[in-house]
Amino acid sequence: MTLFLGALTIGLILALLALGVYLSFRIFNFPDITAEGSITLGAAIAATLLVRGYGPVTATAAGFAGGVAAGAVTGILHTKCRINGLLSGILVMTALYSINLHVMSKSNVPLLNETTLATQAEKIGAAVFGGTADLNVFGWEVGVRDASMLLAVFTLISVLGVALYLFFRTNLGTAIRATGDNPQMIRAQGVSVDFILILGLGLSNGLIALGGAVLAQYQGFADVQMGIGMVVWGLASVIIGEALVGSTSVGLLITGAVMGSVLFRLLVAIALRWGLNPNDLKLITALFVFAALVGPQLLQRLTARRPVITSNPA
Repeated sequence: MTLFLGALTIGLILALLALGVYLSFRIFNFPDITAEGSITLGAAIAATLLVRGYGPVTATAAGFAGGVAAGAVTGILHTKCRINGLLSGILVMTALYSINLHVMSKSNVPLLNETTLATQAEKIGAAVFGGTADLNVFGWEVGVRDASMLLAVFTLISVLGVALYLFFRTNLGTAIRATGDNPQMIRAQGVSVDFILILGLGLSNGLIALGGAVLAQYQGFADVQMGIGMVVWGLASVIIGEALVGSTSVGLLITGAVMGSVLFRLLVAIALRWGLNPNDLKLITALFVFAALVGPQLLQRLTARRPVITSNPA
């Protein structure tokens, strides 16, 4: 049961990554590789501030701000310096590796002795559930910390998901969606496409960095290598979510991204429980995304080539 709750919690935390990837890849159709650096940046900033005595909320907010800055730099390189979008993300991601090392002053920052969002959630859970003893949930023994963190992360994702949905219904949010659909049309309406793209990439990487900050506090450490392969992870979550909801509605797609992240993490946890070599995890993830991207196109081609059988009238 602990493994199941842990998978649910990490899946919900990485839903922030999925939402950021959805914003850049699906709304803007922008191949933003900055995510692999910004998720580590959020974790590095939060962990460093926590070690220096800052509160968890302040440290987490600072991690979000760092991600916004990283995404904005990628947008500026693309729009103002006219650098290819993919190359802009690679440049910022590469630079962030050194920046993250400078922020943390080392490759790994432990948080086991610091007051984090996880420890605060555990304290609140102990007060609500009446102690630190394990809870009995349908016959399963569940730790107070695991249950409290799961509820806290679920609340955070629910609030952010609703806020993101409401934001996309505002004039600015509509302009962001229109820029991704038809930049020529939105430019003709007098809207600065460059500003919208910079803002969107900043928001995307802010969400991703926020996920990194929360993940570091839940796992109890921040590591400079924790962002490797996270773009593929987020893309897999978005693809699974789109398949689950089967709709183009923004609200359902946001919900689908969260559901996809949770389901994908559960599948990974089950595979690891069944004996999958952890060294093969990134390879399996990449192969899954490849199959999800190519499979529908291949199925459509096979269906189109199938001969149509007609019956001759007697």
